[in-house]
Amino acid sequence: MTTYIKVYSYTRLTGVLALLVSFALPTARAQGVPQPRLPTVALTAGMYVIQAEVAQTPEQQATGMMFRREMGENEGMLFFNREAGVRCFWMRNTLLPLSIAFVADDGTVVNTAEMRPQSDESHCSAKPVRFALEMRQGWFAKRGIGAGFKLRGVPFGN
Repeated sequence: MTTYIKVYSYTRLTGVLALLVSFALPTARAQGVPQPRLPTVALTAGMYVIQAEVAQTPEQQATGMMFRREMGENEGMLFFNREAGVRCFWMRNTLLPLSIAFVADDGTVVNTAEMRPQSDESHCSAKPVRFALEMRQGWFAKRGIGAGFKLRGVPFGN
């Protein structure tokens, strides 16, 4: 029984350490340095064409728009997850004010939020989603895009 406890404790400790390292790596990599530009996908919002960088990996998503100092008028970042879930975003180390749209699989905007730079305030989806799209602050409101609006593009199957 003692051996089992030691092995279990060692295995548990190793798992905890691996988890801590996995959370620390994106932060350590991103200290003061924006991530390189990611591959983009074209999305449409009515008559507007968005060039959205696609953040897919945990590291890409953890870094997001951190430390970037500029963003084009119709540029954004699309966060893609394999499974739907309630998604929450904050703006620590993000220098640009951003808006976010949480998007259903078919491209329908579930809800939007305005996010302040360098804030730990959490902004969450109103229901489980796989997609979130960050744009310059006010981009969605200025174009009348809110809950129920349908975005189009390959990620949404249309």
